[in-house]
Amino acid sequence: MPPVHETPPVRRRDRSRREQRRRRRARRRHMAWTVTSVVVVIGAAAHALTGSDSGEPSASAGGKAPSPSTVSARAKAGEAPADTSKPSPSPTSTQKPFDLGPALAPVTALFGDNRMSVAMLDVESGAMATYGHDAFDTASIVKVDILATLLLQAQDEGRRLSTQERTQSAAMIQKSDNESTSALWTRIGSASGLDAANERLGLFQTQGGSGTVWGITQTTAEDQIRLLQSVFGDKSPLSEASRAYIQDLMLHVVGSQTWGVSAAADSGTTALKNGWLKRTQTEKWDVNSIGRIEHEGRVYLMAVLLNGCSSQEVGINIVEQASRASATAFSRKLGEKSTT
Repeated sequence: MPPVHETPPVRRRDRSRREQRRRRRARRRHMAWTVTSVVVVIGAAAHALTGSDSGEPSASAGGKAPSPSTVSARAKAGEAPADTSKPSPSPTSTQKPFDLGPALAPVTALFGDNRMSVAMLDVESGAMATYGHDAFDTASIVKVDILATLLLQAQDEGRRLSTQERTQSAAMIQKSDNESTSALWTRIGSASGLDAANERLGLFQTQGGSGTVWGITQTTAEDQIRLLQSVFGDKSPLSEASRAYIQDLMLHVVGSQTWGVSAAADSGTTALKNGWLKRTQTEKWDVNSIGRIEHEGRVYLMAVLLNGCSSQEVGINIVEQASRASATAFSRKLGEKSTT
């Protein structure tokens, strides 16, 4: 990855009436749900993305990129018809989250003074598991949010995505191409467009990055699970066709980018999006992974965010360790509940 230039991270402060209203709404609607996803974030401030991360090697990457024939006809067509139904927020849970702290102790011991946040959702029961609740920069996982925003806007306009938008969307998700992402970021109205869509998607702890720097969008583990619920769940402001389109692209990322939460999957196909970037000032890496996996007969939505790693390879290794440890512990806990 070529050197990048960063700007200071955007901090959420009550500097305007609009932000105060947003915070009040967030507190009123804050979800006390159990997050069963893994989000690991270590240290680190935001990072601007100006180059392409689509060709970055990874420690656990392997396999060839899927050929065009492996991508479904739906993804090629970019089917995202208008949906005039009333938007519905992402589902929530009132169950107390399962604490992943003990299960992650061997992993967190590697972090030093850095921070980590983890979140998981068991799709069938709605049970959640979490570790940490801080906000962190998104890096390239924000690309799923950008595409969801684009599709919501297309639905509102009663149209399908254009040929150019379909091409850029596929490159953004499947190859993590930054040039396509920047074009779509401008198309959706940058941070203001993303923030407006996120209110409808139920993401109240996410704020779009400043100016053209979409990579410093701030988010939490819980919000990434809410985003995945809107993509993979039935109760969503996204139409069925829009959801299927995002899912299909996430199922067909290039082979070198299939690391991350997929390490916890033991069967089926993982739909995921990863993000990785190196900060120019600290020379530390952010390594993130979100997606849908199958583990021990259960389907989970998972998010793992890691900031402040000494290298991309180290970050990938930690993300995968955290994914496996969290999935194993949470599956065991859910198994105990089902037998009582």
